[in-house]
Amino acid sequence: MGLYKKLVVWNKSMDLVEKIYKVSLPDEEKFGLVSQLRRSAVSVPSNIAEGNGRNSDKDFCRFLNIAIGSLFEMQTQIEICFRLKYVQEEQYNEIINLSREVEAMLASLIKKLSHSVS
Repeated sequence: MGLYKKLVVWNKSMDLVEKIYKVSLPDEEKFGLVSQLRRSAVSVPSNIAEGNGRNSDKDFCRFLNIAIGSLFEMQTQIEICFRLKYVQEEQYNEIINLSREVEAMLASLIKKLSHSVS
């Protein structure tokens, strides 16, 4: 049980969630961008964990695809925050670079699992 915790991609996505929770946005964004940004970030490791707990590579792959979709959502939202000058360039780059690393790992795992399903 809990094998997902050994996955590097899960651990990196958890690091990403921590970075997102440290983003400080204006109070008026509490129910807007803050909520959406956190929800999409949390969805990434959550879907990795849920998919890993499924009984087949096909199901796992499906949840990894959901995770990558949530990651793209989060990347878009942090881009919006940067364009609105809610986050500084250094914090933005740190988050984007880590998210791209997670993105590459997810894509690689999806590709690997897809070949085993075929």
